[in-house]
Amino acid sequence: MSSFYRSLATYAPLIYIGLAIWGLFVLRSMYLTWREWRDSVYSLEREFALRRLIRSTIFGLLVLGFLFAEFFVATFVVPSLPASDIISTPTLNLLATPINTLSPAEETQAVLSPVTQSAPSGASGCVPDQINITAPKPGDPVTGVIELSGTASIPNFGFYKYEIAPIGSNAWATVSAGDQRVQNGKLGDWDTTTLANGDYFLQLVLIDNVGITLEPCVIAVRVQNP
Repeated sequence: MSSFYRSLATYAPLIYIGLAIWGLFVLRSMYLTWREWRDSVYSLEREFALRRLIRSTIFGLLVLGFLFAEFFVATFVVPSLPASDIISTPTLNLLATPINTLSPAEETQAVLSPVTQSAPSGASGCVPDQINITAPKPGDPVTGVIELSGTASIPNFGFYKYEIAPIGSNAWATVSAGDQRVQNGKLGDWDTTTLANGDYFLQLVLIDNVGITLEPCVIAVRVQNP
């Protein structure tokens, strides 16, 4: 069920557009049937027009109900879902270099003393003073419950949310969310103990007050719990 809710949140803009188009057709039908009912002369004709008006009104209420349900799921339900239902991929050697031919002694030494690589240290989509992640830093190992810090502040601010996904996957899950602007401060907490150890993308997503999602600020971190 959580994957269904996340799908509703992911495709929220398309769902809103579809419901808006449906709502326009319903409003047009309601207006036409209302005019037909108002201009009817005979009682039987008025009765048929009234039935159609009632049917159009019911469809209009359904559209409003779907709009409310989508808004509630995307704004309140999905941010509260736990991140523990994400299936993590194994730790990836993301900075691996081409393999050279090793002697038997070198191969034995490599097996006995493996080199631990860090997660990628770059960031994407981050804009200082608007949308930015300051803690954790890109490439940092994270353990236990950590504080998420940064900036979420745009002129037409609506709300923000933090999402995570295993590197190599599009299974994004919301970690934390808020509806207040933050400037170089705390955005939320992330309990990394609910996840398997491995490399994850962490992204800060801003949605403006008309429901438009901006390009997220994305970094990579490594969950490394005991």
